[in-house]
Amino acid sequence: MAFQSKQSFMTEPRDQNDAVQGIEGVLLANRERIVRFLEARGAGDGAEDLFQDLWMRLTDRKTGPIAEPLPYIMRAANNLMLDRYRSARQSELRDKAWGEASATQSPSTETSLISREQLALVETAIAATGERPARIFRRFRVDGQNQRDIASEMGVSLSTVEADLRKVYATLAAIRRQFDAS
Repeated sequence: MAFQSKQSFMTEPRDQNDAVQGIEGVLLANRERIVRFLEARGAGDGAEDLFQDLWMRLTDRKTGPIAEPLPYIMRAANNLMLDRYRSARQSELRDKAWGEASATQSPSTETSLISREQLALVETAIAATGERPARIFRRFRVDGQNQRDIASEMGVSLSTVEADLRKVYATLAAIRRQFDAS
């Protein structure tokens, strides 16, 4: 085609890297708006964490050019909130059902021993990621601290906290694959 509109020329990426940079650019430019949107939908203090999840989901996908990236992102954010709500609701129902059914059951000696060994392997793997990533992971996942608060407490940027969490998550995923294989 000899004629290509100026708008489509400027919004269509030339290759996959441009598509990722495009969605990342829109995410960065609208970060505060998206976080406020998530907060308004009930995310509260978890809005920053949901934004990170949204970032990971959208930038990991192999997609072509997106004609309307901001509405696409906002719909994905809304879907993420719906998933979170459904998951929380399902968790409540499951916990209630399991609490009633297994209140008196205790694990076998073999199961307890295997669980202790696996826990030791997980703790060793987390420690192997380094002192800061391990501390950030514990503050975030065990203590329930917000990522932004962890960043200011430790004197690092939010992106450093996110990178350290990704490092620990990758390690845990590898350990989980080991457990699943055995």
